[in-house]
Amino acid sequence: MPLVSVVLPVFNAAGTLPAAVASIQRQTLADWELLVVEDGSVDGTLGIAMGLARCDSRIRVLPQAHGGIVAALQRGMSEARGTFIARMDADDVSHPNRLQTQAAFLQAHAEIGLVSCLVAYGGERAANEGYALHVDWLNTVCTPAAIRLNRFVESPLAHPSVMFRRDLLAQHGGYAAGDFPEDYELWLRWLEAGVGMAKVPEILLTWQDGAQRLSRTDARYGYEAFYALKAHYLAREVQRLLSGRDLWIWGAGRPTRVRAEQLTGHGMRISGYIDIDPRKAGRRFQGRVTVLPPDIPARETAFVAGYVAKRGARELIRAQLCARGFVEGRDFLMAA
Repeated sequence: MPLVSVVLPVFNAAGTLPAAVASIQRQTLADWELLVVEDGSVDGTLGIAMGLARCDSRIRVLPQAHGGIVAALQRGMSEARGTFIARMDADDVSHPNRLQTQAAFLQAHAEIGLVSCLVAYGGERAANEGYALHVDWLNTVCTPAAIRLNRFVESPLAHPSVMFRRDLLAQHGGYAAGDFPEDYELWLRWLEAGVGMAKVPEILLTWQDGAQRLSRTDARYGYEAFYALKAHYLAREVQRLLSGRDLWIWGAGRPTRVRAEQLTGHGMRISGYIDIDPRKAGRRFQGRVTVLPPDIPARETAFVAGYVAKRGARELIRAQLCARGFVEGRDFLMAA
């Protein structure tokens, strides 16, 4: 089995790092290295990491001044020696067979460049229902086709659950810094480049949902940052698929229209809106008409981007468009 490099950036995680490292040490795959990128912690994390490394030669600690997660990831990737690189966060727990199962999957599927897995939600479900439901959704998006079709809905992969071929970094570039979630940007960029992605249909990671996780505290992981990033890649994909057709947005509510409007900043022209509310039929927003689903133009002349984020909306939109002969990935894409 090829060497697996596990890249673990850490900042002020003295309370959780030992358990995260122990979960790697319990792996059934023995041929791994763990790169702990210590990002200038001030809570004793560095001392804990160095102590763990003294007891296990497979652990390397890479201290650096605090520069944030992207700088830490870039440092870890540059130091990785393995054929495969696995991600890990300091507050999560990898199940014992994770590395072996994912490495075996990549060995058996040459067409797949990145493999993830199902994840167990490690937070208080009742208190954080939204994030728990996101995890539930993630665990339904498993095949390469499903990951591609759902990539504009939300990030289809739990970041600390992935393992990928190190060669992808040289071929398509690694983590980029900017006002966007670095993992989602990487997935969108690699998927656009044709990288195959899949999930092992097993729970191999417990994904913790702590109060201080970056997705809760950093604006780069907020909804608007996601939509701005999404618009960049979605516009290019829609342009590729349009083939002279008009672009219609499903959803005529103000939040939907504001988010869809970002597409125009990337050269797209929106022809109109679709909504199930009969009170909106015939209304014009910025000169664009709103129609009800029965009045959607034929797929030969219309391409639809579904932007409604309300729970259950995607299923409704997909069902109605498919009933009209639209094919997802050719005639429409879901974007919320």
